[in-house]
Amino acid sequence: SSGINAEYGGLNQSHVGQHASDLLPHFKATSKKFGFNVCGEGGEFESLVTDCPLYAYKIQVDKSEKVCHSHDDMAPVWYEKFEAVSLVEKPGLKDLGLRERIGLVSKLGS
Repeated sequence: SSGINAEYGGLNQSHVGQHASDLLPHFKATSKKFGFNVCGEGGEFESLVTDCPLYAYKIQVDKSEKVCHSHDDMAPVWYEKFEAVSLVEKPGLKDLGLRERIGLVSKLGS
């Protein structure tokens, strides 16, 4: 999962903090309209990965707020300010080495 920081025309406050996978349909539509890079490679947005199969712990955002950094009429810049976060242990992964976790991920893809 990841959090989105909106920095481009077509993105706004409502997109901040959402998962990139949930926003993919909007990203594709915005790409056609504005030339938006759906991977964010042009600085259209920033993301933070909070969990993946290799992590023994996930980052949990306990409290946050949306902040407008730039009130530009064409492309205001919004971000999520984390006020409280915690690490949540994922059962069975803490004692595994990285190679073992990679092996588990590989099995998931099979």
